[in-house]
Amino acid sequence: MERRRFIKLAALTGAASLTSSSMVSGYLKSLPNQGLRMPVLFMGHGNPMNAIEDNIFTQGWRNMVRDIPKPKAILCISAHWETRGTKVMANTKPRMVYDMYGFPQKLYEVKYPAPGSPEMAQEVATKIKFTSVELNNDWGFDHGTWSVLTHAFPDADIPCFQLSLNKTRDMQWHYDLAGELSFLRKKGVLIVGSGNIVHNLSNFKALFEESPEWALEFDAKSAELIEKGDHQALINYKQLGKAAMLSVNSAEHYIPMLYTLALQQNDEKITFFNHGVHDNLMATGMRCLKLG
Repeated sequence: MERRRFIKLAALTGAASLTSSSMVSGYLKSLPNQGLRMPVLFMGHGNPMNAIEDNIFTQGWRNMVRDIPKPKAILCISAHWETRGTKVMANTKPRMVYDMYGFPQKLYEVKYPAPGSPEMAQEVATKIKFTSVELNNDWGFDHGTWSVLTHAFPDADIPCFQLSLNKTRDMQWHYDLAGELSFLRKKGVLIVGSGNIVHNLSNFKALFEESPEWALEFDAKSAELIEKGDHQALINYKQLGKAAMLSVNSAEHYIPMLYTLALQQNDEKITFFNHGVHDNLMATGMRCLKLG
């Protein structure tokens, strides 16, 4: 109703400045979410140092969220919270989790003081029927979450919570579970998967290669399959050859991308951003995507 009154007022007054695209966009973003379907993001988070750097990747994160209505809450599925069973973070004031080693002290001083969302966590635990979901008050924001959100939503004024990755389950199981999160999109919740499609830090030799062919090959192949909507091929990545097996050396970074794809509706297109492989960490692909 409020939107209708605004549009009618603009038409009656004929005020060109009032109906400029930027002003309309700003006004609509300021209104409460009324059942609009929020987009879904997959963020290739890469090196934790991105949290304190200004580079093409962090600029890409900031630019991508500019046209997204302000979320009522953010649910992050991070590569860095693996558990036995499925857990959802229900803290009121989540702590910082500095789950990385050997970095400059400045990185361990990053704070992301966003509030938690215990109400949304409870709703997720209640509505998911695919598996039991346990409320968790111990975990906090790990670097898969805060390294990205410090750039995408720097004001830290949006309630955030995380869903864990059950490390005992396979790709298809995670994809099927993710589909049950779709109800959140119409509640104004932005769902963010955070990981890397290409991620193999165990391949030490790759750190010194200028362009590891297997990483570039699988980055391109995954993009092709995403554009085709061939989710099943991506779920069964082990059948895609040697480049895929090298690129998905530890699947916890790959799985958050499947959570994003599982939420794609038939009428939704994929937009890629932050293409390519990290210049300083050649085994890590930085490709990100937005659906909706």
